[in-house]
Amino acid sequence: MSLSLEEANRIAAEAIGKARALGILINVAVCDAGGRLVAFQRMDGAIWAGAYGSQGKAVASAGFGRPSGDLTERADHPTFRGIVAAEGGHMFLGQGGVPILRDGVVIGGCGVGGGTGQQDEECAQAGADCL
Repeated sequence: MSLSLEEANRIAAEAIGKARALGILINVAVCDAGGRLVAFQRMDGAIWAGAYGSQGKAVASAGFGRPSGDLTERADHPTFRGIVAAEGGHMFLGQGGVPILRDGVVIGGCGVGGGTGQQDEECAQAGADCL
């Protein structure tokens, strides 16, 4: 199973719609199951650093098949540090990313940066839920 560009763009649009409803400015990244970027959007005025955070959270969620915030407590564990290092340091183990599932199978990740961790996760989940 794969994630199409059309689906990735729809996920990003839904995340941005949720951000607008919350009154925040975000960066949203959607990656495939292998952690490779498929779509990225940055709202006008969103902080540029969120571009990195959103992508890192998407990669972590796709890689571990769970919300990136679930991994925060284990981020300093040697195994998790090793995985992040082996992957090239692109994973961010902080709140704001969720896996994208189809029929119970991880097909990608959606990560958001720009709001609080909770707001980022709500936006990412809104995106992922549109499939």
